[in-house]
Amino acid sequence: MEEIKMRVEHVSKSFPGVKALTDIDFAVRKGTVHALCGENGAGKSTLMKIINGIYKADTGQIYIDEKPVEIKNPIQAMEQGISMIAQELNYAPDLTVEENLFMGRLPVNKFGKVNWKKVREEAKKFLKEQQLSYSPTQTLRSLTVSDIQMLEIIKAITNNAQIIIMDEPTSSISQKEVDLLFEKVNELRAKGVSIIYISHKMDELFTIADDITVIRDGSVINTHRVTDLLPENPTAEDIDAATNVIIGEMVGRKLDNVYPKEEVPLGDLALEVEDFNCKNMFENINFNVRKGEIVGFAGLVGAGRTEVMRAVYGLDPHDSGKVKLNGKEVPVKNARTSIDNGLIMLSEDRREYGLIPVRSVKENASLANLKEYIYGGFAHVAKERQDVEKYFEKMQVKTPSLETPISSLSGGNAQKVLLARWMLCHPDVMILDEPTRGIDVGAKFEIYKLMTEIVKEDKAIVMVSSEMAELIGMCDRIYVMCQGRITGCLTRDEFSQERIMMSATGLMES
Repeated sequence: MEEIKMRVEHVSKSFPGVKALTDIDFAVRKGTVHALCGENGAGKSTLMKIINGIYKADTGQIYIDEKPVEIKNPIQAMEQGISMIAQELNYAPDLTVEENLFMGRLPVNKFGKVNWKKVREEAKKFLKEQQLSYSPTQTLRSLTVSDIQMLEIIKAITNNAQIIIMDEPTSSISQKEVDLLFEKVNELRAKGVSIIYISHKMDELFTIADDITVIRDGSVINTHRVTDLLPENPTAEDIDAATNVIIGEMVGRKLDNVYPKEEVPLGDLALEVEDFNCKNMFENINFNVRKGEIVGFAGLVGAGRTEVMRAVYGLDPHDSGKVKLNGKEVPVKNARTSIDNGLIMLSEDRREYGLIPVRSVKENASLANLKEYIYGGFAHVAKERQDVEKYFEKMQVKTPSLETPISSLSGGNAQKVLLARWMLCHPDVMILDEPTRGIDVGAKFEIYKLMTEIVKEDKAIVMVSSEMAELIGMCDRIYVMCQGRITGCLTRDEFSQERIMMSATGLMES
């Protein structure tokens, strides 16, 4: 008889104005990977936060090893052998790698003082085991989002947990790091550790999962054994068919075309970047994008794509180069200057650079465009509300009200709020850095449709993405970067994952 490591029975949870979970039954077998699927706002993260003690369920019971347990906070969850890697990275940027790794569980000596020697030794050992090259004394502010994501994974693993919740663990890491993570997951599974795995990347589910549960609108729709969905040696067609089953259950409708790309007539040059350089970061960057065009930027983690975009937008300094908008050279001073000239940028790290968690969804959306709503000594609240509601409807943002704190929204809905923020500025050029990171297939589809509508309005989009499939599906041209240089520029008839990878690894330059 199979052994159930953890199960929840009849769990329900409500927030003001919304029923997040309704009578959830969910069980995880010992030594298995159980994937949890659903659209943003379906209730996945809420359920995981209940299991991890961040939220308290209104009704229901949690069992571990068939014994009822009460989990009031994450410390009690850790004592019960539960560890969670949250979708929104939780870290202290000005603390070191070793301090972040041992936060909340620093070893002490018999005098009650922190044993820093042990901390350093253990941190070095963990980093070496995970094949990560950075120093234990580096601050997290000096690391990339990808590096921090890997550290969060290590932190969970080193807690010796028996149940590990991984919420979008591969959203910001390279394929090499994904492979490393999957090796670690397989090792943990072999040791009897149970893993709850949340991901919007459908291909990952059939690579790593034993069971798949689909949640929609706060209710469990179905639970599948992967062996029931796929034959022993599945073909690509088998995997596509199984994926369609899961997607159909997630969204409650059929998505016939994942990438709603349309041919849009191209206009004049909207953005030109000429001879852009920054020592030790990137060199000789030249690219352009026309009105009506979606231009992608591909490359491996560390290729310099985000660094270039931040410098072009004015967030980071550069040594030399020009930026032209609509044929006119503009000063690259700061983000405000760029916004005033019709250029905006959606950051890849919404928690660090985008969201103000203590403010409402309305305030987060209107933040960059306050000059439209505060003038003549008054705040024109009705106009602000009207504009925000318009874009929320277009973006299909799920929120109980405009006054709901943005911290209570799912990751995907929070991302849509940030997109609405920049749409309210009426930009000519939008730089979207990983715009669909951590977003489900249904929400991705809506964002892709919105991107198409944007370029139809004679605007231009630059999209940085680690997902080659979405670049190929949505872009008119793709620039490829490797080690701070542009190594390729492909048109739609030249698109292929092989060509992109060869340019991204420096094996082919055009």
